[in-house]
Amino acid sequence: MAPIDSRVLNLTDVSETDVTPLVPREELNAWKRGFTPQAEIWNGRFAMLGVTLVLATVLILNWERLGF
Repeated sequence: MAPIDSRVLNLTDVSETDVTPLVPREELNAWKRGFTPQAEIWNGRFAMLGVTLVLATVLILNWERLGF
């Protein structure tokens, strides 16, 4: 099945200068309020931290019951 405009997508021809980032690199870690890409990045970081802490707590408190 051919693409709509009949062009072949060749990803090897794309250089990094052709890609415009959605958010400049210096703003990725900025503390901005509201629904911003920065807020989503920090939300993901804190979510992974929370999952890691919960998993560590479960493993530590149930170490003997798990048979290790």
